[in-house]
Amino acid sequence: MIRVRDVVARYPTTKRAALDGVSLDAVRGEVTAVVGPNGSGKSTLVRALLGRVPIERGTVEIDERPLGQWTPVERARRVAVVPQREEALFSLSVREYVALSRYVHRSSWVAERANDRTAVEAALQAAGVADLADRRTDAVSGGEWQRARVARALAQETDCLVLDEPTTFLDIAHEMAVFELLHSLALGGKAVLLVSHQLNLVARFAQRMVLLHEGHVVSAGAVADVMQAAVLEKVYAWPLVITRDPAVGAPMLVPLRSAGGRPGRSEV
Repeated sequence: MIRVRDVVARYPTTKRAALDGVSLDAVRGEVTAVVGPNGSGKSTLVRALLGRVPIERGTVEIDERPLGQWTPVERARRVAVVPQREEALFSLSVREYVALSRYVHRSSWVAERANDRTAVEAALQAAGVADLADRRTDAVSGGEWQRARVARALAQETDCLVLDEPTTFLDIAHEMAVFELLHSLALGGKAVLLVSHQLNLVARFAQRMVLLHEGHVVSAGAVADVMQAAVLEKVYAWPLVITRDPAVGAPMLVPLRSAGGRPGRSEV
């Protein structure tokens, strides 16, 4: 489990804290979604979990142990991360790229083992990139690259997954496949912490939602409690209504046109 308590984080060149007193839990068996407008602190939260942005106050724990007490290898064996931005430093096959995640489970001097190959092949299949396994990473599309990054995280075989906008560049079918996969992984006992702009998809698949705005937690809890029109309108500064997803009955956000004056807010 990942536990964040009263975390304040600030970039060296800025006065305002990127995270200001943020607390949340990502527990096993659930998808916990972090949502909010651009600049709300979502990606900074992921960087704080990676130790890439200094924490001025508060604590981050993995399985009730402070983040600073884990070595990088120990942390990588517990938490796999798909950051928002990443480029391959040199050209590899997709299979080789996914296999890089297996190094945290063995010494650098030990050759690839049967269980490493099994984990890589399973991850390629789960992320829908098995047919791309022999293609070079510099010859795949943006969406294919995104799925290869998800596959690498899966091959790491950790109890926790942290993903920052993992469906960027994906078409509808692959976007849905990723959300279905994350949901099934949570049902299988993993803790999934997901950063996403896709509120309606999040509402379908997440058990808990954390809404950030300007570094603060505005609302947190069950999806239906957070997906409230009055709260979301204020945070996103746009008129909207909340209705029900006709397929699954989850809350669904519908943005309104603002031309001709601001429409009255309503909620179904």
